[in-house]
Amino acid sequence: MSASIILGIESSCDDTSAAVISGSKILSNVAANQEIHNEYGGVVPELASRAHQQNIIPVVEKAFSKANIQQNEICAIGFTRGPGLLGSLLVGTSFAKSLAMSLDVPLIEVNHLQAHILAHFIDDANPTPPTFPFLCLTVSGGHTMIVLVKDYFEMEIIGKTIDDAAGEAFDKIGKIFDLDYPAGPIVDRLAKEGNPDAFKFNKPRMESYDYSFSGIKTSVLYFIQKEVRKNPDFIKDNINDLCASVQKSIIEILMDKLEKAAKELNIKDIAIAGGVSANSGLRKAMEDNREKLGWNIFIPKFEYTTDNAAMIAMVAKLKYERGEFTDIRTTATAKYDL
Repeated sequence: MSASIILGIESSCDDTSAAVISGSKILSNVAANQEIHNEYGGVVPELASRAHQQNIIPVVEKAFSKANIQQNEICAIGFTRGPGLLGSLLVGTSFAKSLAMSLDVPLIEVNHLQAHILAHFIDDANPTPPTFPFLCLTVSGGHTMIVLVKDYFEMEIIGKTIDDAAGEAFDKIGKIFDLDYPAGPIVDRLAKEGNPDAFKFNKPRMESYDYSFSGIKTSVLYFIQKEVRKNPDFIKDNINDLCASVQKSIIEILMDKLEKAAKELNIKDIAIAGGVSANSGLRKAMEDNREKLGWNIFIPKFEYTTDNAAMIAMVAKLKYERGEFTDIRTTATAKYDL
């Protein structure tokens, strides 16, 4: 029996993406980014949904072309039902439903956060996939959580942010530094040239596995306001050191809780997922813990870290094998529990 071929569609935020998977092998993974949000310093939901409408047909056509398959060869369509921006989700959901009806193939809804975690099971995501149970630090612009993954579809959030997500903290602090949006990758790049011990910022004191990032944002803001009063060029003169120090602080907050959970639950297989898992400092911290704590670490390829349809297709493939299909009357949802 030949492997099932499935189309995945992702439209939860500002990236329109389509991917084709055969078995666990990605045949194509295409994305269209929306540059228009850069001038606003954040994603504008109305503009995002309009751009999805413009991008989705060309992106899906390109995914089929790169995979070298015809539409009538696919066995099912997986799509992001949530969580995310409702207007953006509606575009992907409506398109997936329409195409599934026209091709007479099953429809499969996918939880976006679950997909970030299960991206580790794509053939070329890692040399080998993690073994259950494992911990996954899922960290992005909208979400920061530690997930205990007991099986493909048995996951428990054991810690999460009570305010800002880590990616959101990077972007908001980047705005204080007058960096372009999204600031996270720029902070990462500039941090490589700076001294991570140049400045110290407050870190939260919380007993549980939960996170908080609003405090460091406020700490940086007050520090910058004080220094700029003394030297108007303080940010420009110290931008590399500022980025390195902020990045070190955020990564230490992330890793402290992850290390605590891994130790207390006695788990050695540790994964990261989500857009911030592309951060070079976080990846280095994971590598350091491989040596220091004997972790088996799982860091996905860059193209599987940001919002992408390959991870949606991977979850759809797993659900297809279980016969878990979605009713055509389903609707998108901005909130969708893991």
